[in-house]
Amino acid sequence: MGILSNIFHKIFPGSHPAAQNSSQAAPGAQQRAPQPTQQPAQPPAQQPQAAPAASAPAAAPMQQVDVEAVLNGMQQQSGQQLNWRTSIVDLLKLLGLDSSLQARKELAAELHYTGDTSDSASMNIWLHRQVMNKLAANGGKVPADLKD
Repeated sequence: MGILSNIFHKIFPGSHPAAQNSSQAAPGAQQRAPQPTQQPAQPPAQQPQAAPAASAPAAAPMQQVDVEAVLNGMQQQSGQQLNWRTSIVDLLKLLGLDSSLQARKELAAELHYTGDTSDSASMNIWLHRQVMNKLAANGGKVPADLKD
């Protein structure tokens, strides 16, 4: 998932399903596709084993990560005054990620922004809200005022 995946990796611990799933989604899909075509009789026997593995990560998102605490801690350590609560640029800077207009346009494309990317102010507001929503949807505890 590109930039959003990088955001997840910075906020969620490596063991958190959101961090793992964002980087393993493509390789897992590539590995599963050849198995049914190579051995059609064996995948039904392997699917029950895959089901518990799939249900284990589904149960893991219940373990919420306090996004506000993580980001406030990062801000304290950075010594910078960044307004991550309202600014996508400051959020990306705090996470040590590229906050350039081009990077934000890439993030907008990744999140299916349909507005005008030349209107960076509107795009930035939308991006910040969407990132907070995605964090919340993937096991992050996000303050209510920062999401839809």
